[in-house]
Amino acid sequence: MGEKEPNLQTMKLRVNRQNHLVVIPPNKTLLAVLREDLFLTGSKPGCFNGDCGACTIMVDQMAMKSCLMLAMEAVGKEVVTIEGLENSPLQQTFIEEFAFQCGYCTSGFIMNGHALLLNEKNPNKEKIKEWLESNICRCTSYEEIETAMLKAIERKKT
Repeated sequence: MGEKEPNLQTMKLRVNRQNHLVVIPPNKTLLAVLREDLFLTGSKPGCFNGDCGACTIMVDQMAMKSCLMLAMEAVGKEVVTIEGLENSPLQQTFIEEFAFQCGYCTSGFIMNGHALLLNEKNPNKEKIKEWLESNICRCTSYEEIETAMLKAIERKKT
């Protein structure tokens, strides 16, 4: 007997302000759909269990780990990836403050930070540290990342 065909479903996803129809098995993660079906590779696979944060995206303006979320859970929601930020002020401050080295984790940090800036009017240093705890970087210190966040917050005020 041959292998059973997977139960494919057609789903409508809204990613980066565009609607996409995907035909996928119901157990496919959002990270896999973003990378394999929509070719949005800014969200990175890392630990596949929610620990590293390299796959962080925003769903309805909240930071989410796309490796832990099934694509079907995103139906009817607004998904934003790093590609959808289009040179946000936070991306600029990351560049200015050299808040990256190899770059693998950078998109996750930026997405997490961007969600913080959307959800908190004026986050203090402690709140920034709390939010950044969900992401891991092995190459750089977190000081530059925190400085980039603070700089983006200051620019937001003006």
